[in-house]
Amino acid sequence: MSKPHSGHMTMAKHVFRYLQGTDDFKLIYRKSEEPINVIGFCDADWGNLDDRKSITGYGFKLSKTAPLISWKSRKQPTVALSTCEAEYMALVSATQEGKYLTSLVKEIFKANMTGFVLYCDNQGAIALAKNPVKHQRSKHIDIKYHFIRDEVNHKGLELLYVPSENNVADIITKPLSTMKCNRFIHPLMGK
Repeated sequence: MSKPHSGHMTMAKHVFRYLQGTDDFKLIYRKSEEPINVIGFCDADWGNLDDRKSITGYGFKLSKTAPLISWKSRKQPTVALSTCEAEYMALVSATQEGKYLTSLVKEIFKANMTGFVLYCDNQGAIALAKNPVKHQRSKHIDIKYHFIRDEVNHKGLELLYVPSENNVADIITKPLSTMKCNRFIHPLMGK
């Protein structure tokens, strides 16, 4: 690392304390009586301090009480001009993964599924995905991100709002307080 400073040491200590406190955590997969249903959560952390690119994070489960089966956190390829745009780009990435997982679940379990559910904490991004009219503030968004509208309109994707304080994808996009982290980590691990 070039030019490390005291903030980097603080972050490294935070990581080591987290690892020390979670060394017994593990994903627990149990047989469930709940019907199989692909359920996802996505979030974006808008504009990091270094290059102003946002972070996309998402996770998927096979039921409300199941542990994660797929998750990802990555920097978005372009700078988003608003939180709505960053969340919309995160929705697109999560939708691509959700489509793949739904197809995989149908094939493996011979499940009769028509689509999947995806939770997002940004009502503007959900409205943009559900309403194909041109919005003045979103006309610059690249066409590749609008494929999500087809998924919503063809009923392959059910987009639902989840308040930010209940969005478990937060844990994938940004550092959280110990209390919030503990609240989210156990349901994601299958505890």
